[in-house]
Amino acid sequence: MSDTNHPGNPSPAPAPWHACTAQQALQALQSTDQGLSSGQVDEGLARHGPNQLVAAEPPGLWRRVAMQFHNLLIYVLMAASVTTALVGHWLDAGVIMAVVLLNVAIGVLQEGKAEKALQAIRHLLAPHAMVLRDGHLVEIDAAGLVPGDVVQLASGDSVPADVRLLVNHGLRVDESALTGESVPVDKSLDPVAPAAALGDRLCLAFAGTLVTQGQARAVVVATGSHTEMGRIGRLLEAVETGTTPLLRNMAQLARWITLAVMAAAALLFAFGTLVRGMPAVEMFLTAVSLAVAAIPEGLPAIMTITLAIGVQRMAARHAVVRRLPAVETLGSVTVICSDKTGTLTRNQMTVQQVVLADQFIDVEGVGYAPDGHLREGGRRLMAGELFRESPALLALAEAAALCNDASLQQRPEAGIGQAPASNGVSWQLTGDPTEGALLCLAMKAGIDPVELRVEHPRLQAIPFESEHRFMATAHARAGGHQVLLKGAPESVLVRCSHQLLHSGQEVPLDVQHWNAAVEEQARSGRRVLALARGQLGDGQALNHQTVSQGLTLLGLVGIIDPPRDEAIAAVAQCRAAGIRVKMITGDHGTTASAIAGQLGMGEALRAVTGPEIEAMDDEALRQVVQDTDVFARASPEHKLRLVQALQARGEVVAMTGDGVNDAPALKQADVGVAMGQKGTEAAKQAGAIVLADDNFASIAHAVEEGRTVYDNLRKTVVFLLPINGGESLSLLAAVLFGLALPVLPAQILWVNMVSSVALAMVLAFEPTEPDVMKRRPRPATQAMLSSFVLWRIFLVSTLFLIGIFGIYRWALSMGSPIEEARTMAVNTLVAMEIFYLFSVRYLKAPSFTWRGVQGTPRVLLAVAGVLVLQALFTYAPFMQTLFNTRSLDLVQLSLCATAGVAVLLVLELEKTLLRHFRR
Repeated sequence: MSDTNHPGNPSPAPAPWHACTAQQALQALQSTDQGLSSGQVDEGLARHGPNQLVAAEPPGLWRRVAMQFHNLLIYVLMAASVTTALVGHWLDAGVIMAVVLLNVAIGVLQEGKAEKALQAIRHLLAPHAMVLRDGHLVEIDAAGLVPGDVVQLASGDSVPADVRLLVNHGLRVDESALTGESVPVDKSLDPVAPAAALGDRLCLAFAGTLVTQGQARAVVVATGSHTEMGRIGRLLEAVETGTTPLLRNMAQLARWITLAVMAAAALLFAFGTLVRGMPAVEMFLTAVSLAVAAIPEGLPAIMTITLAIGVQRMAARHAVVRRLPAVETLGSVTVICSDKTGTLTRNQMTVQQVVLADQFIDVEGVGYAPDGHLREGGRRLMAGELFRESPALLALAEAAALCNDASLQQRPEAGIGQAPASNGVSWQLTGDPTEGALLCLAMKAGIDPVELRVEHPRLQAIPFESEHRFMATAHARAGGHQVLLKGAPESVLVRCSHQLLHSGQEVPLDVQHWNAAVEEQARSGRRVLALARGQLGDGQALNHQTVSQGLTLLGLVGIIDPPRDEAIAAVAQCRAAGIRVKMITGDHGTTASAIAGQLGMGEALRAVTGPEIEAMDDEALRQVVQDTDVFARASPEHKLRLVQALQARGEVVAMTGDGVNDAPALKQADVGVAMGQKGTEAAKQAGAIVLADDNFASIAHAVEEGRTVYDNLRKTVVFLLPINGGESLSLLAAVLFGLALPVLPAQILWVNMVSSVALAMVLAFEPTEPDVMKRRPRPATQAMLSSFVLWRIFLVSTLFLIGIFGIYRWALSMGSPIEEARTMAVNTLVAMEIFYLFSVRYLKAPSFTWRGVQGTPRVLLAVAGVLVLQALFTYAPFMQTLFNTRSLDLVQLSLCATAGVAVLLVLELEKTLLRHFRR
């Protein structure tokens, strides 16, 4: 129970609020059914503060900038820049620092990490409330509520705080955002067991939920951060955002590169000074050159840009990415934990079956669009012929339309809360979702509800109340007044003495038949309603007494929030890709298991419930979560624990959801996926990805894009590292043989940040490989540098060493000045990069195909751009001054290009041999 009692000298409540009677709650809060006095309210505000959630400050711009510097490769480059500046080489130092700042700028611009989840939850609290103060009903800002206040609730109100009901007149509350319940909950005054799950606390209403029907008076038991909404906010605050597989891989790669570079630079410095006797300053600059050559300066920027391109691709497939690393993380997901209501299902109640005394009618179609036919045993029933084929079904459909307060209207476009129809129009519900399903059934039976209501106007009504669990209406009919009644089967059956056969004949009620039918519908996860009719005598009033007996049962309807068709296909696709799908919902276990079966998650799935999760320790939960795919009546804490249990088993978890109750688990998961249309703002801000179309199938598309992103990043690494390796080996060879450097540090940076980045960037646009969704998920611990990648890096680095050093030495032997020889070495390096690009696009497949030679438009554009920039580097006077280059003739350029062709030919031969020996 919350610790928020009355501001005076509160007496502790004898049990949790939902286990207290209304009178016990008032006594514990030292309040009365007339509310508090002004003085008591002032004391309460001083003690508890306003009925608001405290907002967390998002990280500022400078903190986000500082985080971009938190990268090992960046640290090494900054150290190289500072030390180079200290020995007076300002140009080299400036170029290195420019590279660092470019990487930081790209990171800050591409990634927005502001945390708005707590603010989003705060806005869910109602801005105003009707409250009894000093015995008078007044409207106040909801922030002024304190525990002990007595508030008035009516249809359409947002509940302003957590309250315990005192008076109830048919109150129904939509708690889907908080509990995942697919239909509004009928509230009651009766206390429930202390251990009752959140969705079963029927005598309470929670802050931020919506009253859909009825009226009530209630006492406030918790405000602000002590409400259920506030508790979720505290859970969010406690959840730390973890790292992702990609970031772990890249951090490991950075450590390896840094250690290798530092060791090589130290050995080079020692060898040059101690063995070759070279000056320490000269060897220091050479060691810096080695570090600059070996570090792939463009890799952080390329990684960010590749992820950003993945973001654009996902956006085209209705997945909006809020945090860049989540793009790739989806590619390594092993488990998707999905909320049910509104995610796997349509969040639109639908009648699936009608049970008559001697017929079972299957109802086609989903949602509120009246598309679909009525079938009996596979035989289609014609709507216009029901008066002959099944008068009982027609009578039931008319009762469903008349004993109903909802309405469905056509709209030209489908949008949030609307049901798209096959003919392009859409249907929008006003009213209760269950009544919307009944209206849709009537329309499928050929009935126009509006015309029917005009023809048979409502004369009297008994509104639905949770104590009686039925609604009744009286209508003008030929020969008298007809009573129509709908409600829970147990409430309707006891009022009936007869049943209607499909032919229209009334016979005595077979209670056993109907009880069996109710159980069968419940086993299928459907919500069951019964409909009946009777007659009112002349001048007789409609009241509980007149409908207490003698009615004729028309039949039962089985209603469910059906799974999305595309979700069924997406679950199958995920399972084929080695990804397990688990349903975690606040709904009932029977319903959850039935929906899971319809989704293809398995047969006869048992749901583990919230109370069972509560009773387990972490170790037991880790065992259960491995073998169970359906979890029901789950609270926000349960969802959070389930995600943590899966992560403890080494799973990479994606969590989908749309409610406030999903927000903590969304934040804890490796990838939180929120629904964009029907999702709450809290869920959207907690998630790393938002689905714009609320479609589970978009997650499968996003996984495909995530795997493509990783493939392209891997190609980028395999492209960049050998280039840096070849540059480094060339410098090492020069020192070992006591020769001048074949490429200067500034020239190396030009290659690394201009031609290398420009060519590597096109790899980010490579199309998805055909088998990407047929592979098992990549292990989260798998290093990017596999044995094959290491071999390829060694081979290509060696080829680049031979090309760079060979052309450099040839130029010197032909009498070229050292500046001209270095210019040839740089152009040879760029030529080898270009031809290597065509090879690395297919790591193992042959590149000598028409598609491989042709490339993509972006590849050809990048190659053309690099050639133009390299021409400026070689021939432009200002570039010659800046980089110490010289102009080359056609023969020299042809020799540089020949080295590039040779690299491509050798790599194609290596691929052929690998394919041959792996057969």
